[in-house]
Amino acid sequence: MTLSFYYRIKLTTFYFYIYNPQKLRMDQDLSGKRAIVCGSTQGIGKASAIELSNLGANVTLVARNEDKLKAVLAELKKSSSQIHDYIVADFEDAEVLKLKVTEYVKRQVVHILVNNTGGPPGGQAIDADTDEFVKAFSTHLICNQIMVQAVVSGMKKENYGRIINIISTSVKIPLRGLGVSNTIRGAVANWSKTLSFELGSFGITVNNVLPGATMTGRLQALVKTKADKSGKSIEDVTNEMIAEIPAGRIGHVHEVAAAVAFLATTAAAYINGVNIPVDGGRTGTL
Repeated sequence: MTLSFYYRIKLTTFYFYIYNPQKLRMDQDLSGKRAIVCGSTQGIGKASAIELSNLGANVTLVARNEDKLKAVLAELKKSSSQIHDYIVADFEDAEVLKLKVTEYVKRQVVHILVNNTGGPPGGQAIDADTDEFVKAFSTHLICNQIMVQAVVSGMKKENYGRIINIISTSVKIPLRGLGVSNTIRGAVANWSKTLSFELGSFGITVNNVLPGATMTGRLQALVKTKADKSGKSIEDVTNEMIAEIPAGRIGHVHEVAAAVAFLATTAAAYINGVNIPVDGGRTGTL
């Protein structure tokens, strides 16, 4: 280590401690930040919206059912300084989504974006119709791209951005019987990593949360489908799944939401471009 390099390190450390003391805390206060949470009327999306509101963020819900959006809106923590709202949009109609979100960000800066979309139906890749891949690519990657392009300008101006994509552990190890999902999730993960290179210098991080077996409507549907095809009971299929999880149980949506919320905070400012499994240890890779 050269002397000049040594002094550069000392100077950087001095500046960090003296001029940025707030960065030395485990700062998880999101007061004054605006978060958009997609697919937020149920499951992991809803739990993430609630957790972000608990940390003080102003939350914008996005989903296609307005009645359900209003119901979740009523559940969000609301202090005197918090203002929550929603956007009615269907990710199966990318053009309408683009119009609505683009109009929204004209009047509102967004600091946090949680991309979350229901996964494609189960089945083997070899049996899938090509239209299934096209539809999944649009609802996941294309709509995620629309959301990011809409909010990134405001994030750059604020020098603060958190883009969090809820994907699947299949980006590390493909899951049997989820051919279309494995394919599209992998594409989203690589898109996300690429964005992390492009946006990191603007104070914007891009990360993926990978839920494992989590108690959601989608998991219940997948278990039922597997039970029907195998002739086994739902209980037997569920127990087989649990047997593969070191934690010995199915996860809860709030446990995934906790990871999402942490990545949205100042405390996670140096975490960028990674895939974080929240799966009880099931995924067999580092």
